Amino acid sequence: MDGHALLERLAAEPRLAALFFDLDGVLAPIVARPEAAVVPTETRSELERLVGRYALVAVVTGRDGDDARARVGVEGIVCVGSHGLELEPSAEAWAERLQAFAATVDWPLERKRLTVAFHYRTADDEQEARRTLEAVAERARAEGFVARFGRKVLEVLPPLEADKGTAVTHLLAERGLLRSLYAGDDITDLDGFRALDGLELAVRIAVASPEGPPALREAADVVVESPAALLDLLRKL
Repeated sequence: MDGHALLERLAAEPRLAALFFDLDGVLAPIVARPEAAVVPTETRSELERLVGRYALVAVVTGRDGDDARARVGVEGIVCVGSHGLELEPSAEAWAERLQAFAATVDWPLERKRLTVAFHYRTADDEQEARRTLEAVAERARAEGFVARFGRKVLEVLPPLEADKGTAVTHLLAERGLLRSLYAGDDITDLDGFRALDGLELAVRIAVASPEGPPALREAADVVVESPAALLDLLRKL
């Protein structure tokens, strides 16, 4: 079925459905420094409307959940941070070791509770920055962590079976929902896409960019080119 026809079916019975969103690059435009990211007022207003219509509206993000909650600023939205690790009780046991590793890396750091991120969007030489961080990734893996690259960022995480997909699966099962939309822009959002497999109704939205993985666009039912274009789509839900 055409992706836009799937959206119409989802919107026809909103109390049976969940909406899941990544934050950066989806609800908030990508900016040079992550601390400057903002969900536009128009998007926030639309999210408030959707919370009143749908059974669940959630943000599943690599940020800490508390940080995401403050940036979204909409009552009633469920926020799960650290790529789903916040729902994994054993993740906390890795936090101290992870921070100790981060302290050995001479690179500007986005420090989070359960993960760390090394951004290189503002580097003078992105290729050299990537080479440097590839070495950091190798060392992280040698110490037992998961290390993966996203949009101009290296993330280091605990080696646990938790991701955006496990968070989506958990929240859907908790509420007994079999219809869902997931919107994402980066490699970790493929886990969110996969979590919709087997549902009665699933809509996967890629917020595409030249930085994003081609696999996300290929797996999507609907592709939009920016957070602003996603906002236009949300107005139809």
